[in-house]
Amino acid sequence: MTILRGRQFLHTPGPTNMPDRILRAMDRPAIDHRSPEFKLLADECFDALRGVFKTKHPVLVFPSAGHGAWEAALVNTCSAGDKVLMAETGAFSDMWKKMAVALGLSVEYLPGDWRHGANPDAVYDRLAEDRAHDIRAVAIVHNETSTGVTTRLSEIREAIDRANHPALFLVDTISSLASMEFCMDEWRVDVAVGGSQKGLMLPPGLGFNSVNKKALASARSSRMPRQYWDWNALLPDGKTPGFLSTPPINMIFGLHEALIMLNEEGLDRVFARHARLAEAVRQAVSHWGREGAVELLSKDPREHSNSVSAILMADRYNADNLRAACMKHTNVALAAGLGRFSGKVFRIGHLGDLNEPMILGTLSAIEMTLKKTGVAYRPGGTTAAIDYLAGSI
Repeated sequence: MTILRGRQFLHTPGPTNMPDRILRAMDRPAIDHRSPEFKLLADECFDALRGVFKTKHPVLVFPSAGHGAWEAALVNTCSAGDKVLMAETGAFSDMWKKMAVALGLSVEYLPGDWRHGANPDAVYDRLAEDRAHDIRAVAIVHNETSTGVTTRLSEIREAIDRANHPALFLVDTISSLASMEFCMDEWRVDVAVGGSQKGLMLPPGLGFNSVNKKALASARSSRMPRQYWDWNALLPDGKTPGFLSTPPINMIFGLHEALIMLNEEGLDRVFARHARLAEAVRQAVSHWGREGAVELLSKDPREHSNSVSAILMADRYNADNLRAACMKHTNVALAAGLGRFSGKVFRIGHLGDLNEPMILGTLSAIEMTLKKTGVAYRPGGTTAAIDYLAGSI
């Protein structure tokens, strides 16, 4: 039996590393969730979350995974049989699409190659054709966690506007929130979906819907059956969020601390840190790939993710074998490829509570594993990352 020493380097794109401050904040007895103390704590969280989403509109919190927040977004804005336009960007856009179909929605799915984000021109063309305005909503994954590819949301918004189409704009921000620029109000996103286990540095267990007035109006006319996910129940006065069930008290303790930490650093500095560490990863991968065996899955530099990188290996290699060897010999956890890239891709999560030594340690472990497992690569990728970081700090 292999005994692994030291702290595991967790470099999946969720769950992410949980800071000791957050763990300590959660490690305390629960309090009465109907007390003034808890109400004050929750209200401070609701208020601070608006800043993270960059919106003046309410943010609703569900005890759920991100999938629950997906479902809440759909059942509050649509009715059975409504048309929803979605774009294929990877495994998670596939999952959201399957959920929409299971809920009885009619999904038009713009095809993609999983190496690019949603195509704004394709969105425009389809909406321009829809002269009867039958399409109820456009639902897009901002940062496709399975591929390390982002969609240029401001251009999707422009496409909707150019087509002069009234469709609701629904966006999954689960692996971009608090890691990359997301501007709900500026981009006129009607519903933003989020989760706790990535940029917010928490365990899985909280789902978010940030909703504007247009979205809330649609919830009043939606005929989709719902109870647990009902925005109207969570926001009875249309302004002040609350909880329908007993809230996850200790998760709220952790969320409160996470929001304090983000405010201390400042979102602009958070985004800059993520961009810097992501570029260090890309520098290493580019250097290793000069031997032709590994490359970044994302093709368009404008769409490279700053929260996760997917690394495509040549067909003669199995990415899962490399991941297993990396875990066995170095105690570094990398994420698997999903869907069509299962066994072909390994993913490096670089989001949340992360700094230069953590990412350089992981890159060193990967480079050592490439050598140990006989993968063709150009040595020196970690040094390339060091050189980049030394010049960027």
